[in-house]
Amino acid sequence: MESELKDLNSKPPNGSSSRDDRPLLKSESLASADSIAEMEKKFAAYVRRDIYGTMGRGELPPKEKLLLGFALVTLLPIRVLLAVTVLLFYYLICRVCTLFYAPNREDEQEDYAHMSGWRRAVIVSCGRALSRVMLFIFGFYWITESNSASQEDKQQPEESDRPGVIISNHVSYLDILYHMSSSFPSFVAKRSVARLPLVGLISKCLGCVYVQRESKSSDFKGVSAIVTDRIREAHQNESAPLMMLFPEGTTTNGEFLLPFKTGGFLAKAPVLPVILRYHYQRFSPAWDSISGVRHVIFLLCQFVNFIEVIRLPVYHPSQQEMDDPKLYANNVRRLMASEGNLTLSDIGLAEKRTYHAALNGNNSLPSVLHQKDE
Repeated sequence: MESELKDLNSKPPNGSSSRDDRPLLKSESLASADSIAEMEKKFAAYVRRDIYGTMGRGELPPKEKLLLGFALVTLLPIRVLLAVTVLLFYYLICRVCTLFYAPNREDEQEDYAHMSGWRRAVIVSCGRALSRVMLFIFGFYWITESNSASQEDKQQPEESDRPGVIISNHVSYLDILYHMSSSFPSFVAKRSVARLPLVGLISKCLGCVYVQRESKSSDFKGVSAIVTDRIREAHQNESAPLMMLFPEGTTTNGEFLLPFKTGGFLAKAPVLPVILRYHYQRFSPAWDSISGVRHVIFLLCQFVNFIEVIRLPVYHPSQQEMDDPKLYANNVRRLMASEGNLTLSDIGLAEKRTYHAALNGNNSLPSVLHQKDE
């Protein structure tokens, strides 16, 4: 599931935007890209660099074809069966724990994030354990976790070191499974997720905040307030669930860090930066320019997958950063890029759509994106 989150900042009431959301690369520049190499340089953050090639449709060497064919008839069905079993099992656990319990309802949001007692304990403990089991089924047998090199040298302030939100780079839908297994936080998700079979109830037990991707500015103002309140509550109350945000707003190939949206920094609370890196030899687990179905199939056909997690110290904002959420977001982003050896990129979701349109032979999308502010 690609978390293409919009900025949680509310827009002016008249619907006009104070910033230019149009892609940095205009349709004319796309048309002038007379070679794939030139286009891939412009959209480097979304280019696949594994042997499966662009969109996962590259010509495979004979050895890889044999490995893929063998995995398709042996490994794939076994993993699919196990994954569905785990999903159904956890759904039943959530169903039992939410029986005769009224969910929290606020501003068209519905969740069980503030459930307490044995119900919450069972949901969290089983959710973390089964998320790790799911990663194991997907081939992530070992997860390398480490602290930042500066973790031990950084002198922590005397104030509470509990963050209000986890800030992570976004590479794949697998990011969600890792964070569920690690801290079981609440996410921001598309409103349609709440209506999905099985997954819908699980997302409510996670305490997800739902947002309509193409909703009006008034709806975003409500969502922004909810997220900000949840972040502040998580910072001040140890029993409250942490929030988890992907401020880039979309996934990359894992080598770049896109500009951060400021929604997670409006609460002025400390943040916990976490960097995820997926190492590979054959197929990259990054969900960038490949369809969801094709990605899941190739991922499940790979015998072993690798993930490295780098945890940075809790970042406490200065007074200047608290007064300027954009500065706060940019400073955290630069720190994560430095510690994770990631390249800063100034493109975003609009450029990703432009790149996908070009890959699919549709050059009309860039001009459509330019018209949205008119």
